[in-house]
Amino acid sequence: MDIILGNKISVDEYIFLRKSVGWDEIDYKLASRTIENALFIVTAIFEEKIIGLTRVSGDGGYTVLIQDVIVLPDFQNQGIGKKLMAKAMEFIKETYIEKGQHIFVNLMSAKGRESFYEKYGFEKRPNEKFGAGMSQWIKKD
Repeated sequence: MDIILGNKISVDEYIFLRKSVGWDEIDYKLASRTIENALFIVTAIFEEKIIGLTRVSGDGGYTVLIQDVIVLPDFQNQGIGKKLMAKAMEFIKETYIEKGQHIFVNLMSAKGRESFYEKYGFEKRPNEKFGAGMSQWIKKD
């Protein structure tokens, strides 16, 4: 299977990918800002169709967040997520780490997918150094 890696995605494609894996829907305006403000986006393309995405965001300093590691269900378990993660990690290492320095790379794993990220050096939380990762959704009525 010939997978091409790219770096562009439309808002509609982004919303479609999120929906394909059962994630909460976000509106067009919010999805647009999400894409525009990413530090880096890598997409997986098969037969001119986007089938996967990984997004990197952060403060441009020492904290980076890997987000939205998404692969369409029909294409999962074929190494596409590995290609996306490898490209994201390459970007982070080449862009943000200078000799003798280090940065803090974070991600929130989907339940049951932790072992995938351990292959890239991520540690499960809680552990001896860190408490459990925490998050919340905030809704304005």
